[in-house]
Amino acid sequence: MLSSLPWPAPEDFVHGEALPPPAAWDRPGLVMVFNLECAGCVSRGLPFLKRLHAEHGERVRLLALHTSRGHRPLAREDVEPTLVKFARDFARLPFPVALDVSGDLARAWETEGTPHWLAFAPGGKLLRSVYGSQDNAQTRLAYLLEEQVGGGPGEEG
Repeated sequence: MLSSLPWPAPEDFVHGEALPPPAAWDRPGLVMVFNLECAGCVSRGLPFLKRLHAEHGERVRLLALHTSRGHRPLAREDVEPTLVKFARDFARLPFPVALDVSGDLARAWETEGTPHWLAFAPGGKLLRSVYGSQDNAQTRLAYLLEEQVGGGPGEEG
């Protein structure tokens, strides 16, 4: 089960607060594995994750994990400042962002590329692993989260 696989170390959370691994989550959550050089990630994936945050707020755990897997391997000092500036100043991401410099986490999580989504139930059970940022992928993930949190936006579940 993926929830027992590696998780970013606290120092690898470069924006927002560090999240515990999904096994410790008390609510459903979604992890998006992405890269700033991935056009689909930046133009569709991250805006979708922001929309989910706006709709569900604290009822879900959200994490964006920047990985080198499938992209140019860069040293941490070459990636982190750009990623932090992007998350904080440009995209104003309201959820944590972690860094997977080596790509080892993305490999361990068996991602197919970027963006790749991992949806977890409270307690860490992997519900779905989805590759891509097109409408079909987003729709499946949105329905899954709505089902997990119970009810629509603003309703308590």
